Amino acid sequence: MAERFRITLGQLNPTVGDLAGNAALAHRAWEEGRDAGADLVALPEMFLTGYNAQDLVMKPAFQVAAIAHLEALAEVCADGPPLAIGSLWIEGTDLYNAYVILRNGKIASQVLKHHLPNEAVFDEVRIFDAGPLGGPYSVGGTRIGSPICEDAWYEDVAETLAETGAEFLLVPNGSPYHRDKSDIRLNHMVARVVETGLPLIYLNMVGGQDDQVFDGASFALNPGGRLAVQLPPFAETVAHVDLERGDAGWRIVEGVKAHQPDAWEQDYQVMVLALRDYMRKTGFAKVLLGLSGGVDSAIVAAIAVDALGAENVRCVMLPSEYTSSGSLEDAEAVAKALGCRYDYVPIDAGRAAITETLAPLFAGLDEDLTEENIQSRLRGLLLMAMSNKFGEMLLTTGNKSEVAVGYATIYGDMAGGYNPIKDLYKTRVFETCRWRNANHRDWMMGPEGEVIPPRVIDKPPSAELRADQKDSDSLPDYPELDLILEILVDRDGSIADCVDAGIDRAVAQKVEKLIYISEYKRFQAAPGARLTRGAFWLDRRYPIVNRWRDPS
Repeated sequence: MAERFRITLGQLNPTVGDLAGNAALAHRAWEEGRDAGADLVALPEMFLTGYNAQDLVMKPAFQVAAIAHLEALAEVCADGPPLAIGSLWIEGTDLYNAYVILRNGKIASQVLKHHLPNEAVFDEVRIFDAGPLGGPYSVGGTRIGSPICEDAWYEDVAETLAETGAEFLLVPNGSPYHRDKSDIRLNHMVARVVETGLPLIYLNMVGGQDDQVFDGASFALNPGGRLAVQLPPFAETVAHVDLERGDAGWRIVEGVKAHQPDAWEQDYQVMVLALRDYMRKTGFAKVLLGLSGGVDSAIVAAIAVDALGAENVRCVMLPSEYTSSGSLEDAEAVAKALGCRYDYVPIDAGRAAITETLAPLFAGLDEDLTEENIQSRLRGLLLMAMSNKFGEMLLTTGNKSEVAVGYATIYGDMAGGYNPIKDLYKTRVFETCRWRNANHRDWMMGPEGEVIPPRVIDKPPSAELRADQKDSDSLPDYPELDLILEILVDRDGSIADCVDAGIDRAVAQKVEKLIYISEYKRFQAAPGARLTRGAFWLDRRYPIVNRWRDPS
């Protein structure tokens, strides 16, 4: 029996539905492991299909194709170490989330996921069948237990594996990021190590998929919960992790311990990676956005440049009579600091034409929000025309505070294909701008230094759709608004909770009403990077028609 065991970990970035591409990634990782003398090459949960594939995995033709790619992958990986890879698996009429072991040109065995998550962004109960509590599989005489992702968050699967002879645990994951999740993961895995007395290797995938970003940050723990290996977050890497067996059993050899950034840096990198992968995986190379001179569009421009490079970002200023000279100067300053293209497209002529067209219908009626929204919708029309003509994806720039209360114009400034700051409250937008001005990392494609002028960050926010307009004319000041939203949305709290936090009841009730009546806008909004467990999309699903209000 071997006294040393090497596992090659593929912390890699699959694409949902790209069976051939994902299999090719797996094969390259397997070749690296083979050349490094690995005893086993391991890839994350549902790697072959991509994750979170949602209802795609229920399509019979997709299932047949996935099994065929598994069989083909087994054949090309026959002359070397076994390969463990996440995939769907079919037994009779049952569909499983499985961890499949390929050995000697064949599908040797499968581990079937037992605990199916049915919360937040996961609907696995409606998609998969639950597998039984099972035992370990053998590789070269060593018995390995693989709780699949959620299975490692509960005691029973790991304990059953330990009781049936597992010598260490290899946990494959498709675990998406939300703020502070790394600590939650580590605490759960330490608990499994303490309960079983076994070493544990936690392998997570990396990359963006729609709103979700898988942050990697795989790690390995020795008995007692001591960290032996920490792979970098957000980065594709193939790493070799060694175990040595002594009198007390297998122990993980101390290895790389990559730096783990703070929450501000992680959030920013999530927004950058989410946009970069969304573009790459949907086939777009360039983006454009309306650059207003305000803080939201400025940070979106910075994210876009950091994700794609300045040469792939077009910023467009679309001024009206209400656009201040300061906004004109600030927008141009942001584009210049970032080094991206800047176009100037006034909307006066188009607005006059629309006003003239509608004049017979609107005769005798006072101007109101309708005329303000015509400006926003005209900008959306012009930006979408440019998107069509130049093949550039339009980015929307509404922050979470605005998205929550509907302070945005549907078919206007909400038009576009992706929103990098959709889950970033306005107060965090300000701080994120300051963070980006003060920090630069190797994974950023944009320039170092102050890319967002301080006066853009410090001036009072305004949509500039009428004279002397301020956001605070319609909404509570953002610190108060964001506190209410964090309570009602992120914490799923009540009006009473808002009052307990020092918020006036009438103000909290007004905000609650705005949240509910804006659901139809969010239903049609562009996807955006998920940063919290209270993100608008899969995390929070409310009916569009909803007359309930919190009476507390």
